[in-house]
Amino acid sequence: MKEKNEEMNSRSNEELEDQILEEETAEQAEVNEEDPIQAELEQTKQQLSETEDRYLRLQAELANIQKRNQRDRELATRYRSQDLAKNLLPALDNMERALTIQVEDEAGKNLKKGIEMVIESIDQALKSEGIEVIDAEGKPFDPNYHEAYTQVPADSEEDSGTVAQVFEKGYKLHDRVLRAAKVAVYQ
Repeated sequence: MKEKNEEMNSRSNEELEDQILEEETAEQAEVNEEDPIQAELEQTKQQLSETEDRYLRLQAELANIQKRNQRDRELATRYRSQDLAKNLLPALDNMERALTIQVEDEAGKNLKKGIEMVIESIDQALKSEGIEVIDAEGKPFDPNYHEAYTQVPADSEEDSGTVAQVFEKGYKLHDRVLRAAKVAVYQ
């Protein structure tokens, strides 16, 4: 009887395995029929995801380009007079040097007065554009704003490292140095 039970169990197991195998084969046949549609759907989903990602990246890149363009336009507006000022400064220096000439006659004094008025007018125009003289004499030496031409002995320890004399004025446009002040520095 035991053998009969085992034989029945064995047949049952074989029949059960055959039945499971048939069901799996039938399911695979159904999946194979749906597989091209499913594969196309998955491919379309992936393409959509890639396209959305590319769209978002392009949108971010466009926003960055717009911000950069806006910043460049603001800087161009803010520093529009930079080149003109750099070209004008040597002429202004020459006019200031002309004021150091000693004159005795009335015509010379009137000429100096006219040069002073022109210098004052140019200074006002430069200030209106945001161009300022770099204050140097008596200030601590700063290589960002000063160009040391020479060193002179200091009268005291406190003077050491400060600007003793300005040979040529420095100018800045807002936060940019147009020309560093040429100075002598106490040792």
